[in-house]
Amino acid sequence: MSLLNTDVKPFKATAYHNGDFIEVSDESLKGQWSVFFFYPADFTFVCPTELGDLADHYDAFKKLGVEIYGVSTDTHFTHKAWHDSSETIGKLQYPMLADPTHVVSRNFEVLIEEDGVADRGTFVVDPDGKIQIIELNAGNIGRNAEELLRKVKAAQYVRANPNEVCPAKWEEGEETLAPSLDLVGKI
Repeated sequence: MSLLNTDVKPFKATAYHNGDFIEVSDESLKGQWSVFFFYPADFTFVCPTELGDLADHYDAFKKLGVEIYGVSTDTHFTHKAWHDSSETIGKLQYPMLADPTHVVSRNFEVLIEEDGVADRGTFVVDPDGKIQIIELNAGNIGRNAEELLRKVKAAQYVRANPNEVCPAKWEEGEETLAPSLDLVGKI
């Protein structure tokens, strides 16, 4: 069964954020857009390139009212150590959520059980706590923050304009479609 349009399952976790350990739960998400950005492990190879790319675009996400949660099965202590020792990870301003119990990874169905790490999964959650976008990549394929930003803008647009849809490669400000019988077979 797909997780699309389902509620985020209950969880509580500790995150490293701006020099502190904070608690994050499913209740923390209500009323704002959220991105859960799962990655296999701290101190690895593709992961810091992705997290750094998100950090470079974090202000654009914040302007849209979106909080990003980088999530791995490492502990919050490991997140702090990586943040303190890596120039790339040191620029992160979004919370690094720790999931050593695997509850969050299992809730989002990205846990690789035999390895105890998460797949590269991206989930966009709306202010009601419902999952609106899911993207899964193989472990050796990095993601693109600009494309994620485009998808978030599309999700926000269709939420605000429920009678319209965003076509392929839609960018903010471009034309959308209003589904109707008149469009059938004409696109």
